[in-house]
Amino acid sequence: MKDKIIAIPLENGMLCAHFGHCQAFSIVKVKDGKITESNEVIPPEHVPGLYPRWVARFGVSDVIAGGIGQQAIELFKQQGINVFVGAPVKSPNDLVKDFFNNSLQLTANYCNH
Repeated sequence: MKDKIIAIPLENGMLCAHFGHCQAFSIVKVKDGKITESNEVIPPEHVPGLYPRWVARFGVSDVIAGGIGQQAIELFKQQGINVFVGAPVKSPNDLVKDFFNNSLQLTANYCNH
């Protein structure tokens, strides 16, 4: 499996249900299906459209999100970053493990503005 760098928006150490309101991002590096590094980074103040460009600077290949606006999804797509929407509120490591085991349960995007 290809190496990946996955970004996950966080609130209190768990997936933040609303992408634009997160307190931090977990940037998780995965090599050969195993987590090799995990860092928490504090984003700049939220401005619509800023987070996708900011997150992309970390070399991210994929984003696992709960609810996320359509504009943010489009901005990620323009940068070749895959967005997985409707993920459950879990720890970043659990979400990444589920992602690599093909057991990540995705539901509807609950951000609709």
